[in-house]
Amino acid sequence: MTVRVLLVDDQALLRTTFRVVIDSAEDLEVVGEAADGAQAVALAVQHRPDVVLMDIRMPGMDGLAATAAICDRPELAGTHVLILTTFETDEHVATALRAGAAGFLGKDVQADQLLDAIRTVAEGEALLSPTATRSLITRFLATPQALEAASGPDPLGDLTAREREIMSLVAEGMTNQQIAAKLHVSHLTVRTHVHHAMQKLDARDRAQLVVIAYQTGLVQPGAPSD
Repeated sequence: MTVRVLLVDDQALLRTTFRVVIDSAEDLEVVGEAADGAQAVALAVQHRPDVVLMDIRMPGMDGLAATAAICDRPELAGTHVLILTTFETDEHVATALRAGAAGFLGKDVQADQLLDAIRTVAEGEALLSPTATRSLITRFLATPQALEAASGPDPLGDLTAREREIMSLVAEGMTNQQIAAKLHVSHLTVRTHVHHAMQKLDARDRAQLVVIAYQTGLVQPGAPSD
């Protein structure tokens, strides 16, 4: 099955470079290019891509607003947004996470890493670069406001103990394979628990599961599991 990709960046040279790399893979296909957020939303609705490779800083509607607009549309529930950024300096990534972005990618990425990243996000299997993602989330999401517990009943009350445990490991940036090895269970078992947690919490994808884990205080910054 071919993964359909929409490229969004205001720099034509970068779009051309990414297109050449992506189209070189037999299982990937670029279905459109956008130079700003408004155009990205329109093309996403038109083409229903599997992955949107989204720049953040663009004229007009930026990548943050475009990500929110795409993720808010029910007809685009199968579309995953992969943010192009620099991990250390782009504080807007936290906003993109809350808006529903599925992963992050540095613009200096190697060709094979770019292709693997697109495949990973299309499958909804894991966040990219777990160490960098965890660092970013801890730095920008784990604030008093983000960690403020929701009022009323426990928002995680419907989760089983195992689902909470696995959700916390997901929030630390661990892949399904790493979690399976840590808990001595199968990869399929971990994937099933992750899927159930997402369903119960109405999380669009794995990235939103991470956001919920920090917002509810299930995971605290600087306190990884043993």
